[in-house]
Amino acid sequence: MIRRAVRAALSVFALGVLGCSAAEKAKANDRVNPEVPMWFNRPAGVLQVAFHRTLTAPSKTTGEAYERGRAEIDLAHKRVFVGSSDHGLYALRAGDGSSIWRYETLSVVQSEPFYDGELDVVYFGSHDGALYCVRAQDGALVWRYDAGAEVAKRPVVYGETLFVATAADYLFAINRRTGKTKWQAHRTSALGMEISGYAGPAVDRGLVYMAYSDGNVMAYDVRDGAERWAPVDLSADAEQVAGETVKYLDVDTTPVFDDLPNGRAVFVASYAGGVVALDAKTGSRVWANEKVTGVNDLLLLKEPAHMPNPKGPYADGPEVAERSTLVASSGTTGMWALDPKNGRMLWRNPLPEGGVTAPVSVAGALLVGTTRYGLFLLSPRNGKVIDAIDFGGGFAQTPAVAGIRAYAMTNSGTFLSLQIDSPVARQGRSFAPPL
Repeated sequence: MIRRAVRAALSVFALGVLGCSAAEKAKANDRVNPEVPMWFNRPAGVLQVAFHRTLTAPSKTTGEAYERGRAEIDLAHKRVFVGSSDHGLYALRAGDGSSIWRYETLSVVQSEPFYDGELDVVYFGSHDGALYCVRAQDGALVWRYDAGAEVAKRPVVYGETLFVATAADYLFAINRRTGKTKWQAHRTSALGMEISGYAGPAVDRGLVYMAYSDGNVMAYDVRDGAERWAPVDLSADAEQVAGETVKYLDVDTTPVFDDLPNGRAVFVASYAGGVVALDAKTGSRVWANEKVTGVNDLLLLKEPAHMPNPKGPYADGPEVAERSTLVASSGTTGMWALDPKNGRMLWRNPLPEGGVTAPVSVAGALLVGTTRYGLFLLSPRNGKVIDAIDFGGGFAQTPAVAGIRAYAMTNSGTFLSLQIDSPVARQGRSFAPPL
């Protein structure tokens, strides 16, 4: 059944997999541990399991059968921090997944922790309405901040200030050492139905940007919370384009930034109104792509200038220019790659049934989880599948990456680490134009 499910997912992606020959597949499968029966329909054998372990305690889990959020990696001390639906934040050894400590909260921890290397502490949120600061060494509590609503998005540190957003449309600026409030901002939540999820804060050049469920995007001074824009109402723009009242007003994407020919831009996405580029100083619209609806996450992928791969089909070609791609992940229309300069679509993949996680960049490719069909490694040039893996249960948790390692937890509570091997190194061939 799982084998058929993964094959169905590959066909739903409609990616025209550039796979190996039958002999190459058999050779790759020979390297797979037969005691780990999670490999199905391997197009390339690029994804390799470094370790896996059952983490979530089923007796303590509550709510929906998903593991959300994202792990945090501390490279210096080789630690990984990950939350679970069993109410705990775990500190694990990055090499083998063994436990270091666990911190218990009053509700599920489906958040994106942040490791503060200078203070050697971890900030993370819980559905119990609190933000926690614990010592990374032993999990001892440093302070607890009552945020009044679910805290799931990754906090951001800027100087001595920690910025954190909640599901109730609050943005808090907190002293990162003491947990005391510096200032806060709030917008009244939109009337009617909202899409699950919300945006996190993003800091750029002295401003903190935040998007809200009422469809507005704001920019604040990091020092005192003074508004530096008039509110930018993307829901009104969406209604103008649609010519009718928009059902979902949410702007749930954490803002991302890039330098365009006309200046610095901030990218956000309205659930109903599409992806929008705004001038980072004024909030004025630079471009919009109204067709890219239902977007929950954005990723700006930057590929530096480089010479062609000497073993690839373009070995004798000229230097490959620097390239930026804005990747939008949508629960209704699939995954899109856009040109950040003008919003033009570069490629699009249909959505596997059940939805996808936020995409992440690893080893020059895109890694994305699906809630029913496992993890997929995609080419950022055309969206085609490089490799895929299913562990059973699917993934709602966004993978975390460091170098060629990725960490993620399945919806059934299995935490695993993957190593991404280069297809060129493994098989002496390229699956796409050199990255």
